[in-house]
Amino acid sequence: MEETKSWGKGWAVAAIFLSSLVALTGCDKKSEGTGAAPAPGADAKPKIVKLAFVTNNASEFWKIAQAGVRKYEQESKVQVDVKMPPNGTTEEQNQILENLSSQGYDAIAVSAIAPADQVPVLNKTAEKSKLITFDSDAPKSNRLLYIGTNNYEAGKALGGHIVKLLPSGGKMAVFVGMLSADNAKQRLQGIEDAIAGKNIEIVDKREDNTDRAKARSNVEDIINAHPDLKLVAGLWSYNGPAIAAAIEALGKKGKVLAAVFDEEEGTLTAIENGTISATVVQKPFQFGYLSSKWAHELATKPDAAMAQIPASKGIDTGIDVIEKANVAEFKQKLAEMKK
Repeated sequence: MEETKSWGKGWAVAAIFLSSLVALTGCDKKSEGTGAAPAPGADAKPKIVKLAFVTNNASEFWKIAQAGVRKYEQESKVQVDVKMPPNGTTEEQNQILENLSSQGYDAIAVSAIAPADQVPVLNKTAEKSKLITFDSDAPKSNRLLYIGTNNYEAGKALGGHIVKLLPSGGKMAVFVGMLSADNAKQRLQGIEDAIAGKNIEIVDKREDNTDRAKARSNVEDIINAHPDLKLVAGLWSYNGPAIAAAIEALGKKGKVLAAVFDEEEGTLTAIENGTISATVVQKPFQFGYLSSKWAHELATKPDAAMAQIPASKGIDTGIDVIEKANVAEFKQKLAEMKK
């Protein structure tokens, strides 16, 4: 009612009111289509950005990456949905990608299980979402960026340690989920190049298709089949605990050496008790954090983000070698990251 009375004070006030109204209307028209956030209380709501982080299996390793995802979520106030294929199969991962794509996700980060075989699915995903890879790359696909370890160099680092463990040479075997994965192929190539000319022979390579029971039985089978086997190497995170369990069950601790990848609890415990000599660890926390950050930037500021992608289309997160001398310190740092 007070507003109505004020109009009676004169045409001058009315003129001021009307001119102000015209000015505001003009401003509204000018802002149409700019994508600016609506004023408080307005009906329009800002678009919710849908982001996803898709692993290649459900191993303990990915809990550290999840901590990196959560850290970015807290900093940026966005949600990143973490999806894990329960059995680590290509079919499961493909279905996850298809579901995310159909649900309108703006950006997706994925660790490809079988990069060469998944190119059609990955490219179809990239048609609707900003697609990046981490951990296991798919360079033949239309992904925009790879975030993770230089797996060839990581393999060379482990291979160099194997040479130190076997100064006189000897027979060894390699165990992994799937040799078709780029990270597995590159790590193995790095090991092979590092041991070349050192009188070290890889007598067998076994796949377990992420079956944990098979991962252990593969090791037991090969140790039993080769009495003169000197060392076993595991290329994926869960291979470390499987190797340790097999060596201990067969009473081969100290007789068959082990060098592996990643920082699962069973692996670190085995380094402490001497069953495993060393592990090359990646930076899974950075996988989660940086993948979330880049996915968010590509979804919300595509032009600026694309301009920041390095010419190599890759970001190397680095590695560390963990042995008995530094495992306690590493475990302490790991516990802090998981908080």
